[in-house]
Amino acid sequence: MNLTFGISAKPRPGQLIVFALQQMLAILAATIAVPMIVGHGLTPAAAMFGAGVGTIVYWLFTQRKSPVFLGSSFAFLGSMSAAFAGGVSMQLGMLGLIIGAAMAGFVYVLIALIIKAVGVGWLNKLMPPVVIGPTVAIIGLSLAGNAVSDLQKGDVLLADSSAAASPYAAIACGLITLATVMICSTYGKRMMKLIPFIIGILVGYACAALMTVIGIHDGIDALKIVDFNVFRSYMLTDGAVTLTTFFSIPDLTFMEAFKGTGEFTGTYFATLFAAYVPVAFVVFAEHVADHKNLSSIINKDLLEEPGLPRTLLGDGVGSMVGAFFGGCPNTTYGESIACVAITGNASTITIFAAAVGCILFSFITPLVAFVDSIPACVMGGVCIALYGFIAVSGLKMLQTVDLGKNRNLFTASVILISGIGGLSLNFGAVTITEVATALILGILTNLMLAKANEEPIWAQSAAARAEQAEKAAQAKNAAKPAAHKSQQQRKKKKH
Repeated sequence: MNLTFGISAKPRPGQLIVFALQQMLAILAATIAVPMIVGHGLTPAAAMFGAGVGTIVYWLFTQRKSPVFLGSSFAFLGSMSAAFAGGVSMQLGMLGLIIGAAMAGFVYVLIALIIKAVGVGWLNKLMPPVVIGPTVAIIGLSLAGNAVSDLQKGDVLLADSSAAASPYAAIACGLITLATVMICSTYGKRMMKLIPFIIGILVGYACAALMTVIGIHDGIDALKIVDFNVFRSYMLTDGAVTLTTFFSIPDLTFMEAFKGTGEFTGTYFATLFAAYVPVAFVVFAEHVADHKNLSSIINKDLLEEPGLPRTLLGDGVGSMVGAFFGGCPNTTYGESIACVAITGNASTITIFAAAVGCILFSFITPLVAFVDSIPACVMGGVCIALYGFIAVSGLKMLQTVDLGKNRNLFTASVILISGIGGLSLNFGAVTITEVATALILGILTNLMLAKANEEPIWAQSAAARAEQAEKAAQAKNAAKPAAHKSQQQRKKKKH
């Protein structure tokens, strides 16, 4: 595709700030969701800090050549919960998060060293476009349920936990957000096309806030979409007096972990190993799929330059560092890739600015509160565009694949159906996600049918059938003169 800003482009300072903010808004909803799901003292502010630092590490390892943001990985949710299982103390659990992420990161480092030694050619043969394309599509399609679910939800008001917004009011705000993003991206002028998500989120938030104000004023619970009480939860309380604070230090993971961990046993170490290491191999597959997708968007093979070993090292070490501060292992975000694709802005300095912005945001209480207060329905509207674009990007990779061949047809079919159907495998604390399961099945199918060289006529593409029919007609026409000549010769001999 044609990029407005290439990898090495440097937007003007004002533009850079706005572009960075857009990348942040694209990834923050998912990034702060992980610590909120895990609980046990993990905070959104710390996750933001960890994501920012982890992204900077990745940015440096990839020599500023890969425009993608790293955020909290959902694949490690079970692993993170296992760190707190068995009634361990918060301090020991926090230390477990750091050690577990280090184990997972070491897997990336080990794979990177192997690929550095033997090259990446084998990986391209193992994961050709017919495998990677449907897998990338599944990454987007597997998130479709989350986007639709969020689209129908407003944030429940803390003051009255029994009151929730009408799903129709939430859907209206989400669709207004989506429509704004689409209109800005399609009809907007240059700058508007570069920041459609910021405009969409602000318009959607304004609509939701207006509905909420009307709902509070008139006592209509169905219109209460934005939870303004979130801002109170970020204030300090001193007795009966509420103190508004502008700056606050995030509850970083290492600060709690080093207070005193209690007994660290071999059994606990084995639990962390079993919970984190297998998942790292699963996320490796998603890492490859994400970078192949990004490569197709920016028209540059990132597996060759800066190279898969560098992207893996950046992801692995960035994940370690991110967990040290925020508790959550990081991973490359499809939302960030979709943002690059839709806006045409692949400038890596934008990614760096977004990472710095995340770090700064984590200290500024009102900004953290604002991000936390963006209603689910607004982000649902944005995510329909983001996740949909990921799915379409994967399907576009199939354009170069001949689906008339049984081998390709079955490979793509297995990946799409198993992935969309949600086939995942659980082995204790380890979960092989539907994306990873679909990828593994696709690789096995492709390898199993690798020696196939013929397909039945019904499986051939229309173009192949037309070509075969044309060749048959040419052969028939070529045979007519020879048959006619032979017939004439027989008549002469008869007379």
